[in-house]
Amino acid sequence: MGQEHAGQRAQRLQSNLSAALGRETTVSVAASYQSLEKDLLSGAVLAAWGPPFVCARTEAYGGRGLVRGVRAGSATYRSALVALASRKLRLEQEGLRAAWVDRDSTGGYLLAQALLRERGLHPFKTFSREDFVGSYRAALDEVLAGRADVTAVWCSAPGARPASALTELLGARAGEFEVLAHSSECPNDGVVLSPRADEPTAASLERVFLALADDAEGRALLADVFQAERFEPAPRGTYRALYDLVFAALPR
Repeated sequence: MGQEHAGQRAQRLQSNLSAALGRETTVSVAASYQSLEKDLLSGAVLAAWGPPFVCARTEAYGGRGLVRGVRAGSATYRSALVALASRKLRLEQEGLRAAWVDRDSTGGYLLAQALLRERGLHPFKTFSREDFVGSYRAALDEVLAGRADVTAVWCSAPGARPASALTELLGARAGEFEVLAHSSECPNDGVVLSPRADEPTAASLERVFLALADDAEGRALLADVFQAERFEPAPRGTYRALYDLVFAALPR
């Protein structure tokens, strides 16, 4: 969502958590996924809303996923490789230019990389240039401006209500894009606990996040901050199952 929008939403979440937990709570926006993970593992933060890959690595080092978001009625999602329909591109072409969200973005990079490898396509041949631009909107803007040919966005899992970053971010202009391919599913982003978070803190945070859907203010917070309908408890180890997928996706 970008640093500016995330910062505004962090203030709303901070006010809500402080009131619900009955103690002063600080919510900050990490500069990157790497710094987010570092703060979690060091205990500088006790919990974080992070993408599946950050949740997976945190679980691997002793943390655990607390809750995960539910969108379009589903707790999982896919990545879609997209391009302008007018370009009539194919993934089998070589020399394409790609705009990605972040190297640790599951929907905006890793799932797309895994999809290419599943199809026997090597990213080093498929792409002549790969840029990391920091947000889904920025990546889509690169394609719209003609500076990139393809990007990857999150989209609903099969069977869920149709939803995607295209429709949420571009509105009517979403129709200018076509989906070249869909990836396999993975868990939605979630709130993950630091290995240093104690059980009373974990229980309090879980209670607060699960209760957000119970009143109008909480539902507004879910929609505006997390772009989710509700949270559900994250099954133990659900994010660690992403490791095989992630390692398969990493360039080598």
